[in-house]
Amino acid sequence: MLIQIVAPIMRPQRWLDARSDCGQSNACLHRVTKWRTLLRANWLLPAVLSTTAGAVDVIGFLALGGLFTAHITGNLVVLAAHYVTGDFSQVGPLLSVPVFVAVLGAVTVAFGADHKTRASRRKMLVLHAALLAAVLGLGAEFGPFSDADGAAALLVGMLGVAAMATQNALVKLVLPGSPSTAVLTTNTTQLTLDLATLVRRLGQPEELARARRRASLTFPCVVGFLAGCAAGAFLEIHLHLWALALPLILAVLAIPLGELWSDAGS
Repeated sequence: MLIQIVAPIMRPQRWLDARSDCGQSNACLHRVTKWRTLLRANWLLPAVLSTTAGAVDVIGFLALGGLFTAHITGNLVVLAAHYVTGDFSQVGPLLSVPVFVAVLGAVTVAFGADHKTRASRRKMLVLHAALLAAVLGLGAEFGPFSDADGAAALLVGMLGVAAMATQNALVKLVLPGSPSTAVLTTNTTQLTLDLATLVRRLGQPEELARARRRASLTFPCVVGFLAGCAAGAFLEIHLHLWALALPLILAVLAIPLGELWSDAGS
């Protein structure tokens, strides 16, 4: 019984292929086909990653003195405001931008030249989950933090920024055709444009088909990010930094989903 439960999670591709030979039962074939279609759908992994980013961002904001781990634009606004007012009392936003850039660059150098996309995707998803596990472990051990500029709080915050930088890199490098999973403004803009195009039926059939496909990918990301924000805020209020267990679970779930990502269908 335990093997039957764990096998689809750890090795979804092998499990789906093995189950496809249950030809004696039409009901069995129907269930396998249904699950295969759902798990191989290229909207699912970006939606899970978007939910992860939303949860990490809001938990970091609430628990680490207003630090945005996924929303670097917000940290740039904070930096600009601090520069104008001369108040650099918050260290986290100051460090987050160079840390994000450094990790993004390091991950790109490490994995960007690898032509084995599936292997690179797996490694980056594992790294992403490992960083979030470190954030949870250190946050649960040393938090909650009364001083957001303390060494432990800064370490937790920068690990969160590193995890989100890794997520941004993997979307760009190894999820071709995926919308952003951490930039709600871009996704909302693209979704609105595509929906308006479809409602008004503007353009040729090929353009409408592309708009329909983009909307089918972007909409789950927008909903996922908002759901992650809501769930993360609720859990942080009640569980403090133990709320980071939610994005960690989602990041672990993303690893087998990465095995099912269809590069050809992107």
